Amino acid sequence: MNDWLYMVSVGTVARSHGRRGHVVVNPLTDFPESRFCVGELVYTKDGTEITERRITEARFQGGRPVVGFENIHSITDAEELRDCELRIPESALSPLPAGTYYSHDLVGCEVVTRAGKLVGVVSKVEGRAAVQRLIVVSNDKVCDVPLVDAVCVSINVGARRICIDPPAGLLDLNDT
Repeated sequence: MNDWLYMVSVGTVARSHGRRGHVVVNPLTDFPESRFCVGELVYTKDGTEITERRITEARFQGGRPVVGFENIHSITDAEELRDCELRIPESALSPLPAGTYYSHDLVGCEVVTRAGKLVGVVSKVEGRAAVQRLIVVSNDKVCDVPLVDAVCVSINVGARRICIDPPAGLLDLNDT
């Protein structure tokens, strides 16, 4: 049985597309071509009910997936999926190359400087691939930390800890 809390978000349904029940997806994955293809499974949640949805048709338009699901055949059916989050079990994720991480693995990690000063905890990861940044929160302070090797000198997902070597002034940019 799939537990929503142990699933990973891979996209959201933006809107219906056409008359045959297709939807446009806002992908939240670096691998949309392999995630949103015919035969793949995603899950939606309505209240407490989790529904498995198999992709029956897929193409890309304007850089976003346009997909059809089993048992969704009309605009009305598709409109009911608007704003639905699409998730997959964490076990369905592909392994990543060394030195790369899924965003959900970084959220919740403690961020400290090389000197041992606590900066805060990662609340989310924003951006794509080479331009990602960690949004680090501590009390009422929010700090953007570039997710690059020169700044994030060590990441230990198992220990939930990221060590940074921030350039001068980085941690003061968002001081309130």
